[in-house]
Amino acid sequence: MQQQEPSSRGRSSAYLNALSQEIEKKLQRALASASQRRNLLQELFADIALEVDDRAKDIILSREEDGISPEEFGTNGRLCFYDVLADYYIRVPKSGKPILDLIVQLWSQSFASHIFALLFHKWLFEVQLDNADVLLRYSSALVQGATNVFWIDIQSNTRRFQSLFQYLLDEVALELKRLNKIPVQAQRDLYLLLSRFIFFYNSVEKLESFLKECPTFPNAFLIGGPADILVIELADQLQKLKVEPVLVHYLSQIKVLQGIELRMATSTRLKTCLYSFTSPGGPMYPTRAVRHAAWDALDSLFPSLLAESEKAFPDLN
Repeated sequence: MQQQEPSSRGRSSAYLNALSQEIEKKLQRALASASQRRNLLQELFADIALEVDDRAKDIILSREEDGISPEEFGTNGRLCFYDVLADYYIRVPKSGKPILDLIVQLWSQSFASHIFALLFHKWLFEVQLDNADVLLRYSSALVQGATNVFWIDIQSNTRRFQSLFQYLLDEVALELKRLNKIPVQAQRDLYLLLSRFIFFYNSVEKLESFLKECPTFPNAFLIGGPADILVIELADQLQKLKVEPVLVHYLSQIKVLQGIELRMATSTRLKTCLYSFTSPGGPMYPTRAVRHAAWDALDSLFPSLLAESEKAFPDLN
């Protein structure tokens, strides 16, 4: 058995190195061809977002130090290529450097921030970057890229990128040592991002801890505390949702806000948002399922408002 261990380590390392070389080649092709750039970057993004097949798992999964351990087996049993590579670039940073250099050259292109966020979200919080401008650029790209991929999950009602969300919530937002590695502005942007998606990715049980770690906002005296900021972002997010099952999911999860202390303006904003989903027709054109979910949310959060509305408009729901 001991004679097989070096071979196992070698196979895993060689496979991950080969993957990195393929990624580098595709990025080089994208850099060289303006006409094919968007398509090549989109293909690369799709490739690294794929779930790892069984044959590749046999090679990658290992208890050795350069393999991915079974305990790190993605989120909900799903392991995607970006999960594997994000860990690999922490352990073997030199394999990721040529890729990072190419992404920087493609910075303004569609899907560049998606790719950066998936491949380097862990690396960013484990390396020491002394250049403040570079750190801000990378942090901003991470937030932008994460926003983009989370919206892809929203539109398709899947959770392919849940492991990225869980890392940013559990290992960054709730871990001050990592959170403080990025500039304060990036910390605020990350808090706003997680506020918009924490309900979608079924992490409301961590809401109390999340609110406690809210960074300082310069306009807090105008808009309120951490709970107000979260609810403002949530209300804005609800107005943007068009996928019925996702909207119903949000509305069912929102009941966790019952009893939370909010400013009057924030509370009114949330009421108005929820109420907009209770009537058929414009501007939201909610389905029957959405209308019922909205009434349930109002009943839970603002029971007196619901009673008054049902008296005035008995046929709306």
